[in-house]
Amino acid sequence: MGVNEQHPVGSGFTAASTATEVMAGIDLTGRTVLVTGGYSGLGRETTIALATAGARVLVPARRADAARAALAGIAGVTVLDDVDLADLASVARVSDHLIDTVDGIDLVIAAAGVMATPRRPVGPGWDYQLAVNHFGHFALIARLFPLLAARGARVVVYSSAGHHASDIRWDDLHLLAGYDKWAAYGQSKTANVLFAVHLDQLGRGEGVRAFALHPGKIMTGLQRELPVSEQVALGWIDQTGTVVGEDFKTPSQGASTGLWAATSPLLDGAGGLYLEDCDIARLATPTGTMDDGGVQPYALDDEAATQLWRITAAATATGVVR
Repeated sequence: MGVNEQHPVGSGFTAASTATEVMAGIDLTGRTVLVTGGYSGLGRETTIALATAGARVLVPARRADAARAALAGIAGVTVLDDVDLADLASVARVSDHLIDTVDGIDLVIAAAGVMATPRRPVGPGWDYQLAVNHFGHFALIARLFPLLAARGARVVVYSSAGHHASDIRWDDLHLLAGYDKWAAYGQSKTANVLFAVHLDQLGRGEGVRAFALHPGKIMTGLQRELPVSEQVALGWIDQTGTVVGEDFKTPSQGASTGLWAATSPLLDGAGGLYLEDCDIARLATPTGTMDDGGVQPYALDDEAATQLWRITAAATATGVVR
């Protein structure tokens, strides 16, 4: 799969489709699902939809009390305490716990993320956005790979149209030469796609398939570090905080592409693809913008995916060994 397979398949759903519509008739009884970011925004919508379909849903949480409050009363949900994707020691702890207590994982939805944050180095000086959005998810999923292989799991990685903002900055991954919050975000979202591409290549022999996606524009907690004045200037909201962007989705509509990626039989036997609006996205032109949609070819490049995998595996001391 890859560049040549980036063609819509006519899923029957659209940008306006909701989580409820996508999940109609889906039975996940007996399935175990891991959802990062599963207690707020699109992740919470995703957790509710999967649990309603009968899945056992595991939700790693940096703020466990907030997670339990947000998910109170939802049957089948287990909150995993003190998991910070920017802290690889906490990722290792929760991975070890799951390896010891869970027989297998059928589905991973990597929905946690941060966007356009100020410079905030973590660990050995890593860019915070790259650390949370890519390094943390890489380490978690790589460590849990035996559980994924045991069930032939699907892995669904939340990327964004923001990947159009930057390819991987191979000579300056952590933007030490000059920080730009949107370039840092764009690079991390390109990394999400490249991660899915190479994970799919490594895992397909054991039935593990991976997809990346753009959920659409949705007003959630993801915007929490953007000043209101900047969001107004971007045309997202007005001065009162009301969403005025014409192409914004509801949270249920935003969660629908991830749920379609997780459950659609149309994707059986496929992988390494970028999705949007509940379908396989088309390939973007090199000059295309995030508003034009589609996926940039550099985000699907096999050599780039391999190179980033090696860099990340070395940085995080993890990786699926072949």
